[in-house]
Amino acid sequence: MGGSGFILGIESSCDETAAAVVERGTRTLSSVVASQIKTHARYGGVVPELASREHLRAIVPVVRAALAEAGITLADLDAIAVTAGPGLAGALLVGITYAKALAAALELPLIAVNHLEGHIHAVLMKELPLGRSSFNEAALALVVSGGHTHLYRARQEKEAWNYRLMGRTVDDAAGEAFDKVAKLLGFGYPGGPWIDALARYGNPKAVPFSFAQIKQKVHLGGKPPRTKAARTAPIANLDPRFMFSFSGIKTAVLRYVELHGLRDEARLRAARLFAPGAEARPPQSKEEALELCPQNVIDLVSSFQCAVVGDLMKKSFAAAESLGARRLLVTGGVAANRELRARFSAEGARRGVRVDFPTLAMSTDNAAMIAAAAWGRFQAGEFAAESLSADPSLALGTSCPGGRR
Repeated sequence: MGGSGFILGIESSCDETAAAVVERGTRTLSSVVASQIKTHARYGGVVPELASREHLRAIVPVVRAALAEAGITLADLDAIAVTAGPGLAGALLVGITYAKALAAALELPLIAVNHLEGHIHAVLMKELPLGRSSFNEAALALVVSGGHTHLYRARQEKEAWNYRLMGRTVDDAAGEAFDKVAKLLGFGYPGGPWIDALARYGNPKAVPFSFAQIKQKVHLGGKPPRTKAARTAPIANLDPRFMFSFSGIKTAVLRYVELHGLRDEARLRAARLFAPGAEARPPQSKEEALELCPQNVIDLVSSFQCAVVGDLMKKSFAAAESLGARRLLVTGGVAANRELRARFSAEGARRGVRVDFPTLAMSTDNAAMIAAAAWGRFQAGEFAAESLSADPSLALGTSCPGGRR
């Protein structure tokens, strides 16, 4: 297909309303994100009803800002792409409904994109020349975020990419573990940046965390356990060596906190931050946290992060070796973690495996990655039908709902 090659991407799967214009899958003309962190911070996590409400408020001004930043008008677009899932149902529906209405009014094709595929293309769009949608080799992709920890083999077939699930978390995602441990220790939301900022000041070997080997649950009959992560192939078909579990380390941190009285210390730290009777709040800066936190808390944070990154690294490189893949794409919100980037890069250099990350801005949820992932589908003429709706548990590796050519 000819035309401008401009695709407007819309992303609203969780707590960020985003719009972006991307040219031919690689060149970002604009990327605008309206964050809801302040809205959800007081609750220590995302409240779905509030997220949907904030998306309704932000979607129109965010799209207008993306077009203005790109220096184009709606008439210059070739297509509109939108996240179809996985994510929060109400949040997804805001983006999908708006995208459908806009596409219908402009008589433009609508492209449904899997959020996880978007994260993978956040790396690919940085690596590929303008308009080229592949490199001629299979790669292993680790998508690691607050809602997902998945391993995929990624390979391009004709215009579109093909994905095969290699491994996944059987319970909590790595990013969720970061957030909950941070909350347990009295830090703010989101917790990942707090853990990342403080871990470098502690002893990563102070607390000996370990991960047990994943075993298939007989009572599940090979079916995936009930989790907030995307629906996937039955876990009986997956190699246990490439399966993750982060609920155990969360429990281990909780027990350590209770055994050493660190929960009471967290309350005392909070009390020092306010006048009597004032509402408690977490530390507002790294410096404030370091001043208030005893060394054993910093050591605990450092040990926790070291263990989680080590587990992610061990299983990712094992899966890459099993595939014979010489490229590893690490993406998602947790891919912004500095220790993770350093250790993955060092291990990749030692093994002769190229490790690529998205830019820090593209690691978290954004719409540029959605527009980039849509380019191959646009070339192939894979457009969404009018019946397109949100799929909160959409799996990667299957067709998007309501697809047509």
